[in-house]
Amino acid sequence: IRMDRHCENALFVAEALEKNPALENVSYPFLKSHPHYAIAKKQMKLGGGIITITIKGGYKAACSFLDKLKMIRISPNLGDARSIATHPASSTHCKLSEEERLAVGITPGLVRVSIGLETKEDILNDIVQALK
Repeated sequence: IRMDRHCENALFVAEALEKNPALENVSYPFLKSHPHYAIAKKQMKLGGGIITITIKGGYKAACSFLDKLKMIRISPNLGDARSIATHPASSTHCKLSEEERLAVGITPGLVRVSIGLETKEDILNDIVQALK
């Protein structure tokens, strides 16, 4: 039941963020805009609990976004009952060169959010306020 809630919350947040003007991209396998949507729907029951957002403005904008989060915790690890965000360029992939990061899709503005079990509206509101 908990994983179902993670997935339901993640889809809700991803769909709501797709049109946010502060974002270059929102990636979640169950979004129709995802390049592998058809495969995901065929192979998966639900879309998972992690969304990836790319914030316009790159590295500084992503760091500013993380600093403004109030409810969502910052962590280099993903997966918890509570929502967690990580900025791979400054944490998990910081020892790679920018070229190496870009080769694996880690752009300066990329943030991964592990969507937790909190109320989906609260999660979305925290992300939206931090994007302002």
